[in-house]
Amino acid sequence: MKSLLPAWAGLLLACVLTSFASAETKNPNIIVIMADDLGYGDIGCYGAKAVPTPQIDALANDGLKFTSGYCSTSTCTPTRFAFLTGMYAFRQNGTGIAPPNATSIIKPGTTTMPDVLQQAGYKTAVVGKWHLGLGAGDGPDWNGDLKPGPLELGFDYCFLLPTTNDRVPSVYVENHRVRDLDPNDPLWVGRTNPNDQPTGVTARDTLKLDWSHGHNNTIHNGIGRIGFFSGGNEARWRDEDLADEWVKKSNEWIRANKDEPFFLFFSSHDLHVPRMPHERFQGKTSLGLRGDAIVQLDWCVGELVKTLDQLNLTDNTMIVFCSDNGPVLDDGYKDGAVEKLGDHQPAGPYRGGKYTPFEGGCRTPFIVKWPAVVKPGQTSDKMITTTDLGATFAEIVGQKVPAGALPDSEPLEATLLGEASAKGRDYVVEESPRGIGLRKGDWKLVRLGKNKNQSYSLYDLSQDAGEANNVAKQNPEKLAEMKQLLAKIEAGK
Repeated sequence: MKSLLPAWAGLLLACVLTSFASAETKNPNIIVIMADDLGYGDIGCYGAKAVPTPQIDALANDGLKFTSGYCSTSTCTPTRFAFLTGMYAFRQNGTGIAPPNATSIIKPGTTTMPDVLQQAGYKTAVVGKWHLGLGAGDGPDWNGDLKPGPLELGFDYCFLLPTTNDRVPSVYVENHRVRDLDPNDPLWVGRTNPNDQPTGVTARDTLKLDWSHGHNNTIHNGIGRIGFFSGGNEARWRDEDLADEWVKKSNEWIRANKDEPFFLFFSSHDLHVPRMPHERFQGKTSLGLRGDAIVQLDWCVGELVKTLDQLNLTDNTMIVFCSDNGPVLDDGYKDGAVEKLGDHQPAGPYRGGKYTPFEGGCRTPFIVKWPAVVKPGQTSDKMITTTDLGATFAEIVGQKVPAGALPDSEPLEATLLGEASAKGRDYVVEESPRGIGLRKGDWKLVRLGKNKNQSYSLYDLSQDAGEANNVAKQNPEKLAEMKQLLAKIEAGK
């Protein structure tokens, strides 16, 4: 018996060590929470005083907050395109803000970030705003199969707002079909009024939320929209219920996939217009409906975290919180965002916001929490972007990215996880409809306009975070260097 004891002891020790090793190397669950039109200064942990965001602030307290975290573009569709494909939107035509009848902007055969995670054994889902087009040909088949869509681009499940809240059609899409669609009441979507229905112009006095510009076609839920649609009455949603539905479907999916690694893209619609949060959040802030929508977003974060806690998944789940672009106040509706702003600074200390190539357009909240790995209470000034998440997730889970895939995504595991050796990005590209920005170190180049109407400006962010003083004339060599780098990036070299 004495001779057997060391063998049994050795076997027991080996089993214990193997168990520890497998626990340490188990791939994390990954949740990306992407807010919509949320600015750098809109939440408490980035300086906001007028709106309470305890759940988002808790992510930062429990993890890592970036002060130089960026989305790729100062509008939604191209940021989401770059996030999923790891490719700057300017490299492909037709990646601007998608119209209601847009077909799939990401082409089948493109290797996406969820594709790579699927190859690593992950279950994948997107819940919330899509706005990357559905279907092919002349337009989506709203009464049939909406292919290609997320399920052809690396997702196992999707539950979507197909476009945006201010664009038609106001229906849910689950996997390949419009949910609850009655075949006897077919859905039609187009650019012209199909049946002389009341519009935001002809029936303006009936609206519960008035428009300021552009949002005056079909009326749905008392709000004018961009574009026209008819039919599909049983499938239509209320704006006030969207966030609840995103949370419900996300938590159901998490519970169904809790026993294997999963990736969830929680694509929030808060704070995009029309801002119409659930009635229980209305009036919760002094900022009007825009502030109330931030409170609703914060609640969504808390509900997801609560589910992870209940399922004992918190420790090995990585949550990345970010935004698709910077803030905008009047984006087409008279919702009090301008009049009730007070001292609140949506973009924090930065210039510009949505639609602009200045820092306020793309520098947004960027937080990562992973209790098993990321030390709590950290702040990092390293540069990282939403475009980098694809290659970075692949690096973290040990999955090789196919040659040519995710071409502009940098693997920044050390940066995302807050390691002392992290260096971050060398430069950040900030796309926008009005021009393009390029930050390298403390220098920021901005090119406005197109073709012969282009103009360049240069800013030293170490002295001028608000990009108020153009120092191009005083620094011609730096201007030339930055212009050369931008040309090289745009050429894909």
